[in-house]
Amino acid sequence: MTNPLYDTMFAPHAGQETPFLHLPDGSTVTHAAFINRAAQLAHALQGYGVRAGDRVAVQVGKCPDMLALYAACAQTGAIFLPLNTAYTAAELSYFVSDSGAALLVGDPARRGELEGVAHAAGAAFATLDAQGGSLSDSADTQATQFDTVARHRDDLAAFLYTSGTTGRSKGAMLSQQNLISNAQTLTELWQFTRDDVLLHALPIFHTHGLFVATNVMLIAGGAMVFMPKLDTDQLIDAMPRATSMMGVPTFYTRLLDDPRFDRACTANMRLFISGSAPLLAATHVAFEERTGHRILERYGMTETNMNTSNPYAGERRAGTVGLPLPDVELRIADADGSELPRGETGVVEVRGPNVFQGYWNMPEKTEEDMRPDGFFITGDLGVQDADGYVTIVGRGKDMIISGGYNIYPKELELLLDAQPGVLESAVIGVAHADMGEVPLAVLVQGDGPQIDVAAIEAAMATAVARFKQPRSYRVVDALPRNTMGKVQKVALRKEYGT
Repeated sequence: MTNPLYDTMFAPHAGQETPFLHLPDGSTVTHAAFINRAAQLAHALQGYGVRAGDRVAVQVGKCPDMLALYAACAQTGAIFLPLNTAYTAAELSYFVSDSGAALLVGDPARRGELEGVAHAAGAAFATLDAQGGSLSDSADTQATQFDTVARHRDDLAAFLYTSGTTGRSKGAMLSQQNLISNAQTLTELWQFTRDDVLLHALPIFHTHGLFVATNVMLIAGGAMVFMPKLDTDQLIDAMPRATSMMGVPTFYTRLLDDPRFDRACTANMRLFISGSAPLLAATHVAFEERTGHRILERYGMTETNMNTSNPYAGERRAGTVGLPLPDVELRIADADGSELPRGETGVVEVRGPNVFQGYWNMPEKTEEDMRPDGFFITGDLGVQDADGYVTIVGRGKDMIISGGYNIYPKELELLLDAQPGVLESAVIGVAHADMGEVPLAVLVQGDGPQIDVAAIEAAMATAVARFKQPRSYRVVDALPRNTMGKVQKVALRKEYGT
């Protein structure tokens, strides 16, 4: 038995002295050097006791070794669990404990608090840096060859945590087949080749930056301009040397705000792709007028990777997320799962080799979200036109997408409800020119002390990542409710959404 993920994504590049990562300091990591480094890290993982099937939780800044650690996990058969670098220690404690991670790899600057997180969860701890005792330091002395551990396509390759409306985060289990099939489909659909150079300014703890951008470029054998984060100056400077870019809508709105971004700047580019949040039709139009390029928008989610895409060669329709991928079945269904006629709005359901294996240790939640016939209930509301193009019109789960990141109101509401003076709360997403949406918290004054918004802001700053923190607060006497007692967030959005 072989290791399909490693054999498909990484092994073909062994010994290839072709560019893979162009780094901000001007240096380049070749495919061969990257594969060699992954082998060294695979040895280091085994030195920390990691074996096939173990979870390796990783919270470090975007860097070549972080990416090589993904390859090392594939080679050892370990399950890669990337975590948002903005998560607090309290948030990390849940992920590490719930996943049963054997190893937590963290930032050396946070060693003190993260070692405590690992110890409490019964996991080993290592940093990913050049300091003594770190995983990187251990890898430096290892051989650049590693005997790849045999795995099957159905074996798990990664966990990605996605919060639910109950506030408890769910570990989406992704198999080797889930990752391979989606990357292969997208590479062919978007016509990526070894001649492509992708501008990569996305985080790599997220489906978009890791399992879409990176996996596609590995399959294609091309190169990436590997940027730590979104920096408009860096993007504009590198664009003449690139052929493609993947980003969230914020990338495109910020580029359009810069007068240097024009047809001359994008002359060498063949493709701009947007996802992780809805792209306004007005942005489509402005982008095409400025550059002559029409953005390709697609739609996916943590549990499925990509589901739909506007065509590469055909019509890219502004406001839609395109057509179902060739190997993905999509239907718009009613509450019972019955398919609705074209043109009617319902819940988007998908089935295919990209759909995850279920939620870790949550069989009841998996059963709730999966139909008996294998269709996954996304919770997104959509409509499919006569030509098959899909438009996402809302989110049945009240999720907020800010700058491409998912924010789940219930998680914030549980924290807000525990604050002094707060009887109850409701968090909604409100429009934001740059981020798409940002959270706004509506607080109901209770019988206790007067609500201190400044104190609550300070408490939230230590409880959750910055991107989740409400940007503004409103104190009210009561929340609007229907006859069943359910909070009417539509009414709140209407009142506070502008």
